[in-house]
Amino acid sequence: MILVKLVPNGTRVKEGDVLAEFDRTQQLDAALDAKAKYEDLSHQVRQKTALNRSEAEKRGAQLKEAEADLARADIQLRKGSIISEIDRLKNETRAEMARARLASLKKSGQFRDAADAAALRALELQMERQKVALDRAQANAQKLIVPAPIAGMVALQTLWRGGSMGNAQEGDQVYQGQTLLKIFDPAEMKVLTLVGEPEGAILKAGMKALVYLDAYPGAVFRAHLVSSSPVATAALGSPVKNFAAEFALEEPDPRLMPDLSAAVVIQPEGKQQ
Repeated sequence: MILVKLVPNGTRVKEGDVLAEFDRTQQLDAALDAKAKYEDLSHQVRQKTALNRSEAEKRGAQLKEAEADLARADIQLRKGSIISEIDRLKNETRAEMARARLASLKKSGQFRDAADAAALRALELQMERQKVALDRAQANAQKLIVPAPIAGMVALQTLWRGGSMGNAQEGDQVYQGQTLLKIFDPAEMKVLTLVGEPEGAILKAGMKALVYLDAYPGAVFRAHLVSSSPVATAALGSPVKNFAAEFALEEPDPRLMPDLSAAVVIQPEGKQQ
């Protein structure tokens, strides 16, 4: 995916602010195409609905006309005693034809109603399927805009780009699983470090330490131990074991940024202030 927008490093963001945006051209084109097809099918559904209503009214009018013809034929049959035999047979024939036409219209009307309803339903299903495609394309386009889940400060992450390590930039091609940035609360900073196995035995929650940053040699920050691992571990093939420890800095400072290298000096209990 092509990165087209990225928030600058160190920017303070609020929840919902845009952090990054990827190229959405393909998804937006797909959404426009799906929208055009959906609107066309919607028009076809409305047109088919109106046509079905018109055809149903026309069949209803034909049915009423056939009922009226049959009623007139029945009236003529009642004159059988006062008209000639030939006229009576003619009236019977007309009545039978009117009765057959009425039955035929009722039967064909049911089939036509069912066929029209099925054709309309087929169009509606196509329209609903196209609406799903439209919603999916719009959702995919929206997913390429990354909002901030929390408020805080942005720290861009180092990644491999163009044969060297560095922060992502607009126009870069990024891949699934790459971490572009992190959001942190500058009011609460922590140092993750490793403590040698001999010193690990004296680690206690709350004990004081001094933190020195390589980027600011003259700066000293006070911190206290938050937690440490109960078991010392070693890297593969190394005999040296260390405890993982987490120290919380006691005062915020604008110079504090994530991923800065630091040294932690634990203060003995007698020197802790």
